[in-house]
Amino acid sequence: MWIKVLMAMNVFLYRLTRGAFGSRMAGQSVLLLPTIGRKSGKAFTIPLNYYRDGENYVVVASNWGKEYHPAWFYNLMQQGRTEIQVKDRKMHVQASQATGDDYDRLWKVVTGKNDYYIRYQKQTDRKIPLIILTPEG
Repeated sequence: MWIKVLMAMNVFLYRLTRGAFGSRMAGQSVLLLPTIGRKSGKAFTIPLNYYRDGENYVVVASNWGKEYHPAWFYNLMQQGRTEIQVKDRKMHVQASQATGDDYDRLWKVVTGKNDYYIRYQKQTDRKIPLIILTPEG
């Protein structure tokens, strides 16, 4: 419950200040990822750590090492596109799941910058997805 409150406050401050507050958390860069609930049809926005891979943004569907993927992952994979906010910049992106050699390479990048993901992977039997957000246009 407190995590939802903290995330809602982060989204509010991020939007209000155009990323001056909320765009860094625990030393990590944060973007806002909006999705539409695949069952509810409601709009949701979640702050997520991101990592750069060239022009792309990479987010991790770790869900703190729980046994299931986060809801935003399913919503995003169903819709395929969204408009992220990175600080004061909004951009349309295409979402795709990293696989094969790309996954291995990106896993090294994200775990090199945030070793919590290694712990999360050890807590679960599922393979933690890496999502590549590619700017359109």
